[in-house]
Amino acid sequence: MAMTMTGEVTLPADRPKVWGLLNDPDVLKSCIPGCESLEKSGDNGFAAVVKTKIGPVSATFRGKVELTDIVPLVGYTIRGEGEGGVAGFAKGGAKVSLADAPGGTSLRYDVEANVGGKIAQLGSRLIDGVAKSMADKFFSSFAAVAASGAALAGEAEPVSRSSAAAGKAEPSVQSIAAQAVESPSVARSAPSPAPQAPAMPQASTTNTPWFRRIREWFMSLWR
Repeated sequence: MAMTMTGEVTLPADRPKVWGLLNDPDVLKSCIPGCESLEKSGDNGFAAVVKTKIGPVSATFRGKVELTDIVPLVGYTIRGEGEGGVAGFAKGGAKVSLADAPGGTSLRYDVEANVGGKIAQLGSRLIDGVAKSMADKFFSSFAAVAASGAALAGEAEPVSRSSAAAGKAEPSVQSIAAQAVESPSVARSAPSPAPQAPAMPQASTTNTPWFRRIREWFMSLWR
């Protein structure tokens, strides 16, 4: 049974970033629903194991994928086939193309595939629905990865500017310290004496009443 699917999504990253992610096996493995392994095979190929469920049928597909018609930063064609045991098989291809778009990169895909075996008996409506759901999940995860990479790149620039600013500020501090050491007025000047408090007048003990009375008493004894 033949099936086709087309779609377009805008990713929040520039084309070089999106192109790099499309060729990263670890990123693709994390974004493909049910992907258990995705390993590089040759220069432009991958070996994949994907576990999925289509209606009442659960299957694990093992297959190979090859990239052809590769134009860096523009797109490529994916061709592959997989076997799911008694569940059936699937084979086909998809053309992926990139273009600049406001706020990021536009990714367009055109898929043509053939499925056979038990899963083909489930009907095109169910298979198309599952395929679209898997595509939506893939691009949702892929867009999140692209967005996180763009955010990290944007945060790195202010940090580098701050480091540069700190590097420029350091000589000014050192120069101030050097001037303070070399300046005679700073190094040799003695601290000014603290102002002395005015002396408090001392009371005269000879003029107090009790002293005068004692003196008069002694004088009366000699009279």
